[in-house]
Amino acid sequence: MHRIDRRSFQAATTSMALGALGLSKLQAAPSDRLAIGFIGVGTMGRGHLGSFLGMPDVEVVAVSDVVRERLDNAANMVAKHPSYKSAGKQAQSFEDYRKLLELPGLDAVVIATPDHWHALQAVHAAQAGKHIYCEKPLTRTIGDGRTLVKAIAKSGVVFQTGSQQRSEFSGHFRNAVERVRNGLIGKLQVVRIGVGAPAKACDLPGQDIPAGTNWDRWVGPAEFRAYHSDLCPKGVHGHFPAWRAYREYAGGGLADMGAHHFDIAQWALDMDMSGPVKVIPPKDPKAITGLRFVYANGLEMFHGGEADCVFVGEKGTIRVSRGKIEADPMSILEMKLPDGGFRAYPSSNHRRNWLESVRQKKECICTAETGHRSASVCHLGNIGYRLGRELTWDPARETFAGDAEAQALVNPPMRAGYSW
Repeated sequence: MHRIDRRSFQAATTSMALGALGLSKLQAAPSDRLAIGFIGVGTMGRGHLGSFLGMPDVEVVAVSDVVRERLDNAANMVAKHPSYKSAGKQAQSFEDYRKLLELPGLDAVVIATPDHWHALQAVHAAQAGKHIYCEKPLTRTIGDGRTLVKAIAKSGVVFQTGSQQRSEFSGHFRNAVERVRNGLIGKLQVVRIGVGAPAKACDLPGQDIPAGTNWDRWVGPAEFRAYHSDLCPKGVHGHFPAWRAYREYAGGGLADMGAHHFDIAQWALDMDMSGPVKVIPPKDPKAITGLRFVYANGLEMFHGGEADCVFVGEKGTIRVSRGKIEADPMSILEMKLPDGGFRAYPSSNHRRNWLESVRQKKECICTAETGHRSASVCHLGNIGYRLGRELTWDPARETFAGDAEAQALVNPPMRAGYSW
């Protein structure tokens, strides 16, 4: 296991020195580069891979995927990148991510697999002593999230949840959170989150498994079902597959973008270590919006709204999305934040925040606990829609009061043959 102090991966100095000297990534000393492996190189994973390939203090050493074409494509991306090509460097390829974790000299991993795999792969990576950047939603279930958080704490590795709205998008979300937390819209009255539908059961018919796809490994810890290209498209593709819609693998639109936008709501509510206490679904059992989350102070947050995140206070309203921030009245956005008031964790690049945190041995802007709590809001919403009744939730114990059926959905078992 290669710890950061042994590799002399010092805070901030490496990237500054490389820039001043005009050195390329592979001209830097090996001890000054973080060796990273990529678990999952579909559309999202390729995006991460392309970004990290351009960083002078990173060396991509391995890629893993269960689809051969994607695996080969990712390896070729590394081999053809100018810095790697000129130095004759290549990334090793693994169908089984566990083999990647055994690679000597590996420091860290980026996990960008379907949601139902996140927790198991992150726990195994933590057990192997690897620093982790994991895509959101952090897990498929609340129980998996708590197991992951405990594993990260035990291992001491640096963990970043891929909730990049905390860092990026022109600082719109940070701006909104700071104004809400500092009371510039007065006492908060209601929050509305405009995201998609809850998850549904998968009913896709079976298809022939394409050559080069290890379907059994794709299904992994989920209940086994026949292959369908909507879940795992053949080869290299440029879209986001529909596995996100099905509860066996993910949490629907409610959790997909909800993991971003409910995360911002949790941040604004100072609830990064907690969550709502009641879940109240709409009266219409066919409704796919309108569910309410109630917090201990009585504040209500609605699934559904006219923007990604809407904060309504006694003195005004803030609406914030990735492309813009608006307020009624607009003067709210011109107000100076109070001296000594709340200021958000400073970060303008989510991936760089992870790397800098690894160097400095500090927490990232979106820790495992924070990512788990934001994902839990999404999971609670899905359970509420699924059961169609009001639920009482204890965010400290992470249990439903007097509802065994709901509690069974908190931590369902993995498929036989898969374990922590």
